[in-house]
Amino acid sequence: MNLLFRWRTDLLLADWILPSILGFFHAGDELLSDSFPYKEIHNGILWEVEGKWVVQGAVDVDIGANPSAEGADEDEGVDDQAVKVVDIVDTFRLQEQPAFDKKQFVTYMKRFIKLLTPKLDEEKQESFKKNIEGATKFLLSKLSDLQFFVGESMHDDGSLVFAYYREGATDPTFLYFAYALKEVKC
Repeated sequence: MNLLFRWRTDLLLADWILPSILGFFHAGDELLSDSFPYKEIHNGILWEVEGKWVVQGAVDVDIGANPSAEGADEDEGVDDQAVKVVDIVDTFRLQEQPAFDKKQFVTYMKRFIKLLTPKLDEEKQESFKKNIEGATKFLLSKLSDLQFFVGESMHDDGSLVFAYYREGATDPTFLYFAYALKEVKC
């Protein structure tokens, strides 16, 4: 039996409720699902996920015609509404944020660590404290190449999702803070 799992920012955000005009809500943005395989890096602090550029909105209908043999343009029949999107960004409606400079990033990380650490169980706290510095240094080394994303709600205290292009790559690689995600069985 196949189960679908989704990872949300609930661990960081859902433990506290924010009042809103319409009652109460929490930001539990879906950031990833198990349909996108991940690789743990930096002792499990970060998850690395390969994104892909895909064409959205294009429908290729093969009616058996050979346009080039019939003298038609090869571009004829291409949907003008087709756009290229990154699958992960599109699927989870991630919202790109302005880039951080080093000072802003360090400030974000200090706040992130302060908010996340007490929400982890004791065993995970030890691992997190031991390994977050290495993951932070890794991200700092790539800071000028990173794109920053948040979930659809664009909540300030949500976990950031990072994307960058490996040398020579045409598709982005995404990085997630594993301990800031909560697995939800669907």
